[in-house]
Amino acid sequence: ITAVTFRGPSDTHLDSLVGQALFGDGAAAVIIGADPVPEVEKPLLELVSAAQTILADSDGAIDGHLREVGLTFHLLKDVPGLISKNIEKSLNEAFKPIGISDWNSLFWIAHPGGPAILDQVEAKLALKPEKLEATRQVLSDYGNMSS
Repeated sequence: ITAVTFRGPSDTHLDSLVGQALFGDGAAAVIIGADPVPEVEKPLLELVSAAQTILADSDGAIDGHLREVGLTFHLLKDVPGLISKNIEKSLNEAFKPIGISDWNSLFWIAHPGGPAILDQVEAKLALKPEKLEATRQVLSDYGNMSS
């Protein structure tokens, strides 16, 4: 997405510079399956639960706009606050049905949205620093790859 949104600064859309400064380009893939055939497949991780949450009062927090200059993004300043305020609710929806409530007992791979998001989530959930170590390394090496 970032290559598509890159452009020079504009007096009328200074907010687009924030997105261009924060986001990088990258690619990733994951193969998700069910009922692996042990003779052929060697799964490394197992997805045991998932959930999604729509955050109240998040309308316009992260917006993409198709404009004459191309695709632009606008981010509200309190995106880290919105995420940290709602992270525990989301985790409870995903993990309470399987009896997990100790967030430090999980293996963490989080989208590296930015240092402020990671810092606030870590504080809100009282995570040990090593829990987000891999995520912080990805952020340091590649930036926020936006999706």
